[in-house]
Amino acid sequence: MSDKRFALGIDYGTNSVRALIVDISTGEEVGTFVHNYIRGKDGIILDDTDANFARQDPHDYVEGLQASVTSAVREASSAPDFSVDKIIGIGVDTTGSTPIPVDAKGVPLAFSDEFKDNPNAFAWLWKDHTSHQEAEIITQKAHEWTTDYTKYSGGIYSSEWFLAKVFHLANVDPAVYNAAASFVEHCDWMPALLCGNTNPKTILRSRCASGHKAMWNAEWGGLPSQEFLSSVSPKLDGLSAKLYTDTYTSDTKVGGLCAEWAAKLGLPEGTAVAVGAFDAHFGAVGAGIKPGSLVKIMGTSTCDMMVAPELHAQIKGICGQVDGSIVPGMIGLEAGQSAVGDIFAWYRDQVRWGVDNLLQSDLSDRTDLSERAKANALPLLTERASSLKPGQSGLLALDWWNGNRTVLVDVNLTGMILGLTLGTKPEEIFMALVEATAYGGRVIMERIEEYGVEVNEVVTCGGLAEKNPFLMQIYADVTGRPMKVSRSAQTCALGSAMFGAVVGGAYAKVEEAQEKMGGLKDVVYTPKPENVKVYNRLFALYRKLHDSFGTKDYAENLYPVMKELLDLKRKSLSN
Repeated sequence: MSDKRFALGIDYGTNSVRALIVDISTGEEVGTFVHNYIRGKDGIILDDTDANFARQDPHDYVEGLQASVTSAVREASSAPDFSVDKIIGIGVDTTGSTPIPVDAKGVPLAFSDEFKDNPNAFAWLWKDHTSHQEAEIITQKAHEWTTDYTKYSGGIYSSEWFLAKVFHLANVDPAVYNAAASFVEHCDWMPALLCGNTNPKTILRSRCASGHKAMWNAEWGGLPSQEFLSSVSPKLDGLSAKLYTDTYTSDTKVGGLCAEWAAKLGLPEGTAVAVGAFDAHFGAVGAGIKPGSLVKIMGTSTCDMMVAPELHAQIKGICGQVDGSIVPGMIGLEAGQSAVGDIFAWYRDQVRWGVDNLLQSDLSDRTDLSERAKANALPLLTERASSLKPGQSGLLALDWWNGNRTVLVDVNLTGMILGLTLGTKPEEIFMALVEATAYGGRVIMERIEEYGVEVNEVVTCGGLAEKNPFLMQIYADVTGRPMKVSRSAQTCALGSAMFGAVVGGAYAKVEEAQEKMGGLKDVVYTPKPENVKVYNRLFALYRKLHDSFGTKDYAENLYPVMKELLDLKRKSLSN
């Protein structure tokens, strides 16, 4: 009789949910399945009149849970020594901040007949920036208050975060706001659903979510006071009574899998379920985060995560530093970029109409032209850009297509491309966009180190790290740091499984699970000295644009920027 045991990780991303079943002693991944959300555009409810609008229908979460887990179990059933009774624990991660308005029983208002067609009653996806004005008000009030509640949130409250979204809901749709008995983060609602207790008064709230996105801190007794919230707006009177006081780290057991969901998933009733957290936090755990490691989770956006054994100086402009987030017992640091893969996808969709001509394909059959062009655009751009040298395009871009998350924390910033000429080629623009996201990542890294947190290594994970060596080499050259890659292509789900193994009793702490279940690939992208030299010059120009357009007090003349770009272009072409 085999003594093998397994853990289940469930990873809710922006467009899909993934289930992963892992051998807790080796990290072997024996079953997985991805379920794409079916509502909206790629799972996102959009508004053509407002680019800041992004919601999700919670029905996709429930349907995706059953579809992904049952399919992963079906695949795992062919593995030697696997059986469902050997799954000892479940972990869940989600995007965030993604709050859901719920009724007194914790049922999303979107499930009611009254609000089923009202996106304001849906989940407010992390990338929804409609609350940017509310975020500015919260920041201003916090700086004026006797307690600066932004102290551990980088000094600026973001429109991506929990309280700004709740405040915006109160402003734009009082009916939904007043009908809500509470507002629950997606990462808190899923474990509660699995355990059969969604009562918002007793749901265990995530330390990761509350500390980084809702200004929760033990120093001031939890969330910001009701007095503060009322000073932000009288519309928020009574909000504290709808929320919570206590929070929990992800090594805490929420409860056991309830009978209803055990039957739906085909798993044993009572299986341990861990407190949830955000996908980037669990992704960092799955990638082996430890003090000195900066983990970059690279997807539609990028999250940069670190942990430290003690609190450092308050780092301005990051998404918080929270005791017990990411790795319980340490201070979790979060930063990131609001758009990375999304920028490349945007560009793909702009140029794909011409890709068929570039591929010299037969245009007679136009029925699938759009999809063929979509599939081929980025590979073709990458192939052609790979032959370019740093500086050869003469282009420089700012990576603010979805605002700036770190370090400026300003949704009202937009992207730009400088240096365009009549001879500019599509692949040159693509390379400039890749470089821009690398420059933005370097700004974050330098800000963290500026405050005394040493970065000894960079570990990457996510779809971009897995699939695009061209991009990874540029990141190495721009930062001057080797880029390591997590062994698992599913690090968020793996991190969730690691916490499932902890609450299932296999390990006392998540660091032990990391040692057994994690690891790195052999591939390392090493900086090329000749490229680093050029990119240092380009990064200096990027900082000029970054500080000029992103800060109020920048006074340096920008006249030399175009001239130096052209000088770099001429030197690149002459070599």
